[in-house]
Amino acid sequence: MAAVHSDPDGTEPLEGAVVEGAAAQPEPVARAKSLTIGAVCKALSQEFPDISISKIRYLEDQKLLTPRRTPGGYRLYSGTDVSRLRTILRLQRDEFLPLRVIRQELATGRTETEIAAPQAGSDARPGAALRRLTFSLRDAGALYSLEDVVEETGAERRLVTELEDYGIVAGEMRGSTRYYDETEREIIRAVTELSRYGVAGRNLRVFKTSAERESGLLQQILAPSLRSRNPERRKEAVEALENLAAVASHLKHLLLVRDLRRIAK
Repeated sequence: MAAVHSDPDGTEPLEGAVVEGAAAQPEPVARAKSLTIGAVCKALSQEFPDISISKIRYLEDQKLLTPRRTPGGYRLYSGTDVSRLRTILRLQRDEFLPLRVIRQELATGRTETEIAAPQAGSDARPGAALRRLTFSLRDAGALYSLEDVVEETGAERRLVTELEDYGIVAGEMRGSTRYYDETEREIIRAVTELSRYGVAGRNLRVFKTSAERESGLLQQILAPSLRSRNPERRKEAVEALENLAAVASHLKHLLLVRDLRRIAK
């Protein structure tokens, strides 16, 4: 069994280290080598430039990855683990799926081979992916109490209150309890992640303003059809709105990446 090489403080194997066999018991000779979290990060960085060790750990916290652990607590990723991670990252990047939906996709057996890397000149439409979301424009989905949201997202109650104060989420009062729909719950989850980097509620005004401007533009484009009394025409208009929303989201992401590259230089 090959040894695991630790960094000077002994907290994690050296980045790029490769570990053969099991950490606790002998493994069959044919077993593939296992990678440390640093090696996995390096292996996927070409396709996913924004991959980081902290992001991989976050996906593990969300129960999307379950790497083996040595008796010392080091993470060891098999080839299957790496393929699963690649699938998760592609679903996030290419299909705009939230982690909850990705978890469902993986549970149904969707694999990396079914999610090919985008090819140059492909005519993949982001709108088709958006329509697969449970966050439908026509259905807000299930409702969650504050307790549910806090438990599932890891958000602090004061953060949710702050988001309400700034109009980022509103919730819905039913009796004496306020409930949040699935979209608002995921907004809270995303803001919770941002808050770890010092982003406060007041900083989110720029996102809110941007979203309001975009929705206003899309409404102008499809206003006549959305106001139609013809149910079929309205249905087609909503589908078109979903497609436009996905394309606009993809465009905004590309523009953001372009601008951030300038900052990173």
